[in-house]
Parts: sequence; structure tokens; C-alpha cells
Amino acid sequence: MQSKEIHLASRPHGEPVPDNFRSVTTELPPLEDGQILVRNNVMSVDPYMRGRMNDVKSYVPPFALDRPLDGGAVGEVVESRNDKFVVGDAVSHGKGWRDIAVVDGKGARKVDLSQASASAYLGALGMTGLTAYSGLTSVASFKPGDVVFVSGAAGAVGSLVGQIAKALGASRVIGSAGSPEKVKRLLELGFDAAFDYHDGSLKKQLAEAAPDGIDVYFDNVGGDHLEAAIASANKYARFALCGAISQYNSTEPTPAPRNLALVIGKELTLKGFIVGSYSHLAGEFSEKMAQWLSDGVVEWDETVVDGLENAPQAFIDLLRGANTGKMVVSI
Repeated sequence: MQSKEIHLASRPHGEPVPDNFRSVTTELPPLEDGQILVRNNVMSVDPYMRGRMNDVKSYVPPFALDRPLDGGAVGEVVESRNDKFVVGDAVSHGKGWRDIAVVDGKGARKVDLSQASASAYLGALGMTGLTAYSGLTSVASFKPGDVVFVSGAAGAVGSLVGQIAKALGASRVIGSAGSPEKVKRLLELGFDAAFDYHDGSLKKQLAEAAPDGIDVYFDNVGGDHLEAAIASANKYARFALCGAISQYNSTEPTPAPRNLALVIGKELTLKGFIVGSYSHLAGEFSEKMAQWLSDGVVEWDETVVDGLENAPQAFIDLLRGANTGKMVVSI
């Protein structure tokens, strides 16, 4: 059987371009014991993938040149040599960027498409949702009554962070976004305040939105957003550093926030994290998120691009902020 795959043709310098990717048709090997063959229906493109396109040491290995990229996907089992899966099962796994994938059964989990759509298991009920929940509750040690600021708040993770914070009793939730339409959407999702970071000084806009300061900052952007958050932070505020999308395409070293000295006097906690270190919260998260979605307490947005061949452009557009909510590719 053949699979159409998207390979990394060259490593991007700065912003990725279509020529960094190549569509390849590959002959798949027969299944080995423990493996399943999955026809993918939907896949995820995520900002962290940009870092894996660089040949540098990180918490995950870099993507190899002339090999398929990978990432979250949901599909249907079409052949199985694993007793835990039968033909017709819907599964989530990590072999995206292709239409048909050979998957080790240990790397797949069954999902219930009668309860939620396939893409929900890549977003609100998947790694995206767990990132939001664990970053807020465990990394930032959220407490009811906290004032919470979220950067990149109209994105997949950020939009969930704000809603989870409200559900757990935040006194005020503030979000930054990149367009008036996204600001409007954040207010519809229950954020108490939101602003377009293009509209002037971030420090001033955040200070106006949070006149009493912030207790928690969930950082998806880095750079000037982190600097503004430090300026508005209350004593003992906690920062969960999830992403730094403002500098993923940088070709020169990015200056640190110019006001880092404030971290000392304010006794702030700044902690970076990756979601894989918080898998122990998956059960707790899944139960709560399923209930929030059922009750309408949390909504999730997605931007859908049709066609595997359009996955590279979807990824490029994601880094440019073209998405509202989760960016997914329907295969």
C-alpha cells in the first residue's frame, strides 16, 4: 500500500517557505506484530514544530531531512496486528503529515467519535487542552481569585487557558491577540478584557486592562509580551512559559526582557514547561474538560484547511497568526 507524505526538504532560515517541504509517495512495508495501519482523517499543525525544523538539540529530536514530518493525527484503523485494536477503531496518534500511517500500537489511543469530532481530540480534548490545563493549574499554581493574563489568547492553547481560568474562579482574565476580530472573539468567550497588540504600547494596554496587576501570566508569545507581563506582575506572581512564537522565525538572538531585574524584587516565579511532563494530569483533565464542553462552559474554535497537500501552507499561515483556535488539516 502507498502513502502520500509531506517531507522536510530543507531547513528553514527564518520564516518557512513552501520549498522547505516536499510531497512524496511512499510504498509502505507490511505490518509487524504490535502495529496498526491508520488512514488519517485530520492532522494538527502546531507552533512547536518550527523548532523541530532546526538541526539543534532540544527536548525532542529535530525532524530529519527527506523524511516525513510528524505530529498529532486522528484516523481509522484499516489493518491491525495488535490485539488492542480492530479494523474500524478511531485512534489518535503521532504520525500526522501523511494520509496513511504505520503506527506502533503503544503510540495510539482509541477515541470516541460519538462523543466529539475527530479534531476535538487534537484540540480541546487532546494535547492542546492538556497543555492549557496543566500550564495554568500546575505550572502557574492558579488559585481562585487570581487575575490572569494570556498572550496569544485567540490561539488553540490560549483560548482554552482563559476559559479554564474563568471556570476555576479567576477574578479577571485578560487576553492579547493580533486583530480586532480575534479581540471580539475573546470577549465572546468570556474574557473580561482583550486588546490587539498592534494598537500601541503593550505595557500600557496591559496596565489599563489590569489596573490591579496580574497574578498569573500564561505566555505563548515571549518577547515584548513577557516584558509587559513582568511590569504588571503583582508580588509573587507565577508565570507559565509555554511558547515564544514571536521569536520562532528569528535569525538573530532575541534580546531578553529589559526589565528582568523586577523579577527579583517582586519575587516572581517563571517556569517553562512541556506538556509531556504533565501526562499524569491527563485523566483529571479529560474528565473536567468533557464536563465543561458538555455544559457549554468552554467552547473551542478551529481553523480547518482541506487537503494534505495544503498542510505546509497551513503551518506557514499558523506562524503568521492566520488561525483562530486550533489549526487543523482535513486529509
